[in-house]
Amino acid sequence: MTSPDVYSEEPDLAALAALLADRTRAAFCLALLDGRAWTATELTRLAGVAPPTATSHLHKLVAGGLLAEERKGRHRYVRLADPDIAEMIEGLAARAPQRAVPVRSLTAVRRHRDLAFARICYDHLAGSLAVAITDAMTTEGYLAWDYGPTLTAAGAGWLRELGIADEPSEPSVYRPHVRTCLDWTEQGLHLAGGVGASVFRHAVEESWLVRVDDTRVVRLTENGREALRLRLGLLDEALTAG
Repeated sequence: MTSPDVYSEEPDLAALAALLADRTRAAFCLALLDGRAWTATELTRLAGVAPPTATSHLHKLVAGGLLAEERKGRHRYVRLADPDIAEMIEGLAARAPQRAVPVRSLTAVRRHRDLAFARICYDHLAGSLAVAITDAMTTEGYLAWDYGPTLTAAGAGWLRELGIADEPSEPSVYRPHVRTCLDWTEQGLHLAGGVGASVFRHAVEESWLVRVDDTRVVRLTENGREALRLRLGLLDEALTAG
């Protein structure tokens, strides 16, 4: 005989889905894929909603574990809770149906193109350039896929030659050494996890990639193009926004 006071636990997938079922909350999560901590005011402007509405949505996302809250003095910031949440959001975006949105300027067209080419996905690179890098690392024998993505001995040596530390970028946070995200614009896999974060950080430090304003977009410099041609054999078509 069972007692009504005894419970077992099971995943409440519906509760998680409900958090992202609102377009404003979904827009917040997509914006926060840039890895920064945003203020409520910044997210309010982004979504075009009233401050009380934005605050209510942010409370729900924090309570649901998708966002983490930081306070600096009198200011409140929010960011994605951890890299796993970022990879989940990117993966869901890749599987979500496409929704037509009006593009009212050449600037908006260019921004969409640049976003599809190279953008930040929390702590690593996404977009067609990221997929091309992942494919090239596989071709060169730096990644193996027999049992999921793994860094080979040749790959570890390649990272050392570049001066890239091959340990996770956040030692206090457990993550598999090599992970992948399903890229939502390319429908292909790009490198994530500790190795993906290390490669992206190195590219920024070497000025191969430069962040564009306060957006997720990153620009590939001429030095970056030359380095990727030399180091990975990438062709010009992979090094240019479509």
